[in-house]
Amino acid sequence: MKSKKKQVFIIVWIAVIVLLAAAAVLVGSAPKAETVQETMRDAVLHETGQVSLFGLKDVNPGLISGMVVTGILLIAAALIRIFAIPRFKIVPGRFQMLIEQVVGLFDNLAKSNSPWRHGFLGVYLFAVGSYIFVGTLFELLGVQAITVAGHPITLPAPLSDVNGAIAIGCLSYLVIMSGGIAGNGVRGIGKTLKEFSLPISMSFRLFGALLSGLLVTELVYYYVQLSVVLPVVVGVLFTLLHALIQTYVLTMLTALYYGEVSEPDHKVKKAKKAKKAA
Repeated sequence: MKSKKKQVFIIVWIAVIVLLAAAAVLVGSAPKAETVQETMRDAVLHETGQVSLFGLKDVNPGLISGMVVTGILLIAAALIRIFAIPRFKIVPGRFQMLIEQVVGLFDNLAKSNSPWRHGFLGVYLFAVGSYIFVGTLFELLGVQAITVAGHPITLPAPLSDVNGAIAIGCLSYLVIMSGGIAGNGVRGIGKTLKEFSLPISMSFRLFGALLSGLLVTELVYYYVQLSVVLPVVVGVLFTLLHALIQTYVLTMLTALYYGEVSEPDHKVKKAKKAKKAA
């Protein structure tokens, strides 16, 4: 029975691949309004795809995405706090268990990397992790906006705009510095400033990773022969992978450096003395 099911499964997949190939050949190519270089350049710089912000100023669509994602997270947090948390029980249900697992994940990440000061760190990791994850998945919704030129555009992930990525990187660096100050006073500033390249590396790592998925999807959509089902698969896979990986990478780096700079100096000296004595 199992072998028959495998054979049927393989036959179905072969049929799907043949149908997609035939559809790609039959669709053919269409005249392009711009070259692929111009398409990818606009995806990065947004020179011709800017959106009006309430008629006040023309901005990159990533800013609109960031505002929408922030609103979604704030509304979701308010609804959970008002309607869900008061109903939490000793024996958790599915939703309560999901919330506890997510909160516990970031709380344990903060405790394991910064055992000296981790209260605020856990809250920040939860907030920035939620923003990166939800913001990355936001582009899957396909929310449309109208550019100043009158053309429709799909709002991208907020952090695929370099300005949003730099803001997250610098904010994380300031949080790390606050941990150094809380743990070691003025000396903590010096310990944090030693890693002067940290905000740059965090910002552009986040920006480059998210932008790569956007560019690959744009490239696939550009060629009509590849625009049958394949963009959906590519877009979903890249988006899910980037949402998980980048959330983990940035929160882990923030927790590691926060724990390093917030470690009290006298405890470090005691540890060194204990090692010498041993």
